[in-house]
Amino acid sequence: MQTPFIQNHQFNYIQKQADFLLKTLRSVVDRKVLETVRYTVGTNAVGIFNELTSEQKQLLEQLSTNETAQELQTYLNRLESYLIPFPQVSVKQIQKLFPKAKKLKVPDLELIDYAHTTYLRWTDIATNRLFIVYPYEGKFLGIEGRLTATNKKGYCMFCHRHQEIGFFNVKTKSHTPDNISSVAQYVCTDNMACNHSITDTTMLEKFLLSTVK
Repeated sequence: MQTPFIQNHQFNYIQKQADFLLKTLRSVVDRKVLETVRYTVGTNAVGIFNELTSEQKQLLEQLSTNETAQELQTYLNRLESYLIPFPQVSVKQIQKLFPKAKKLKVPDLELIDYAHTTYLRWTDIATNRLFIVYPYEGKFLGIEGRLTATNKKGYCMFCHRHQEIGFFNVKTKSHTPDNISSVAQYVCTDNMACNHSITDTTMLEKFLLSTVK
């Protein structure tokens, strides 16, 4: 049985490298250019991991050897079996993260694709509030804030995808009636698409941690 070692955002990054390789295969005839691109995508795929066994490194380097769209898709399908799923979380655990939300509507946890989830998020349409649950250093972080539609496209702070965005405003822990403290960013309005596009968790973690100070 394979040992999972790839996180969702890393898989998304590898998928983008695969897309880049496929575009090159379809448009470039110069062998030297193609060899350079093959070397680049293989190196990039390995480079996003801090530690790898020799077998895992070899598996990732195989990305560069594929020749067709079908081969690349078969390879990516194989990689999916190495995905680390989002940690198990219960409704009670989620409710404890948001004690002030008395009528919290938690999504159906059985319908979530945990393998392709970097952070759990859902929007309460009635209140225009966005809820986020994220595993960090062995525990879950939970934040909520108001999501205001902008009715325009832009770059999401979390996944850097150019898509329909909303203005996400979160009151920080230091917020008091006399001291209004909050942080805000533009983020995707499409919960699933953001998880399928995120390739780096740096900005997501930076934002989440800035709200709990």
